[in-house]
Amino acid sequence: MSADASPRVGLNRRKWQGAYVKRLAITDAVVVVLSVLLAQWIRFGYEDLLDPASGTNFNYAIFSAVFIVGWLTALSVFRTRSPRVIGAGYDEYQRVVSATLALFGTIAMVAFLAQQDIARGYLAIALPTGLAGLLFGRLMWRKVVVRKRSRGEFRTSVLVVGAAKAVQDMARDFARQKDEGYRVVGVCVPRYSGAPGESIQVGDRRITIYGDERSVVEAVQLSGADTVVVTATETLGTEGIQDLVWQLDPLDTDLVVATGVVDVAGPRLEMRPVAGLPLIHVEKPSYHGAKRSGKRLFDLAFAGAALLALAPVFAVIAALIKLDDRGPVFYRAERIGLDGEPFGMIKFRSMVVDADRMVDTLLEQNEGAGPLFKMREDPRVTKVGRVLRRFSLDELPQFINVLRGEMSVVGPRPPLRREVEAYDGRVKRRLLVRPGVTGLWQVSGRSDLSWDESVRLDLKYVENWSMVTDVLIVGKTLKAVVASDGAY
Repeated sequence: MSADASPRVGLNRRKWQGAYVKRLAITDAVVVVLSVLLAQWIRFGYEDLLDPASGTNFNYAIFSAVFIVGWLTALSVFRTRSPRVIGAGYDEYQRVVSATLALFGTIAMVAFLAQQDIARGYLAIALPTGLAGLLFGRLMWRKVVVRKRSRGEFRTSVLVVGAAKAVQDMARDFARQKDEGYRVVGVCVPRYSGAPGESIQVGDRRITIYGDERSVVEAVQLSGADTVVVTATETLGTEGIQDLVWQLDPLDTDLVVATGVVDVAGPRLEMRPVAGLPLIHVEKPSYHGAKRSGKRLFDLAFAGAALLALAPVFAVIAALIKLDDRGPVFYRAERIGLDGEPFGMIKFRSMVVDADRMVDTLLEQNEGAGPLFKMREDPRVTKVGRVLRRFSLDELPQFINVLRGEMSVVGPRPPLRREVEAYDGRVKRRLLVRPGVTGLWQVSGRSDLSWDESVRLDLKYVENWSMVTDVLIVGKTLKAVVASDGAY
């Protein structure tokens, strides 16, 4: 273990971001041109592609050229290639979708006002083809960025101005989300009286302390940081932060001010200037009304389709369990659901019969977090059960719980009664929504998570859940299950 004296030698952030943006622009242009030409060719045929004005009063050659330029312009106007969102996933995809829908909405309005009938088949082909191509292109380039970051490249080096606790929490969060590419390389502690060069321990790393809040510029130069994150806003004050902005400007270093609002997603945060001050308003989370009804409809549709599609798999698994030890196929485990109501969570049996009675003899070997009992090499697990657990196949019957309204497809982890009895007022917020077959806990480490981390992820989901988030979590779950990450 050694202190971080300097950042890893690699491409300058501005350089790699510039090159990345150019590649995105080229990819976008190729996708847009091909999708528009494909739509024109399918709708009007090969001859009309060469002579688009033949047989129609509308010149589709000119329209296609304007269409292409307008689409690429919309992608630029919506800042889909901004360094703030490139490689960021959801925000980047959302901007691409918004830009595309805005363009097609504008075309529809202009066509209506000009009383010009544009072939609907032409637009019906161009829109989904182009949008799918744009999103796929972003996905592929994002994979390149993730691969680079796993090798220590394409990183954002962060200097944190704040207390040791804030630095430790931020460094752990950044380490957990490696795909984001952030790494804390130094810290300035307000009112620090120790000697520069001392360090803070975070996991297996030591992060250098470069001084107090007046040492930020020097610390940036020594650490090679390209971003400064301020958590100690009360110490610097308004004038101090403004001075810091001016000092960092010649260094081409970004300044980020942490709000102190933990685990609240962007849609609930809104910047509103009041009396000349940029105040951040935090909207209340929504657990009722149309939002919950929409989630329930999604649950019913998804669970029904999943059970129908997985019926042959259920039959095979049931046969293997019966052949293994002749015991029951399903196992009901008590869990606490919405508003603290208990229910029987259905799973394929993966342990020997009466496994619950053997827990007391194995407590000394518990590897689980908090009140959870987990063992990597649990002797109660059957041969068939080990395979089921590795790929999370034992959890498939929980879709029956979803249809019965006891669970949701996506939600907090289903808690045990003894867990709920130990909840404080804050943790009880987990019970405001139905527990899920999958959730943030499932795609963020599963059994490898500590108790505090699993609780934090559950609360983060409860505070910010939305249909878009649910869809993204379902997609990440499939990836995590295939990789068997944290499953035992």
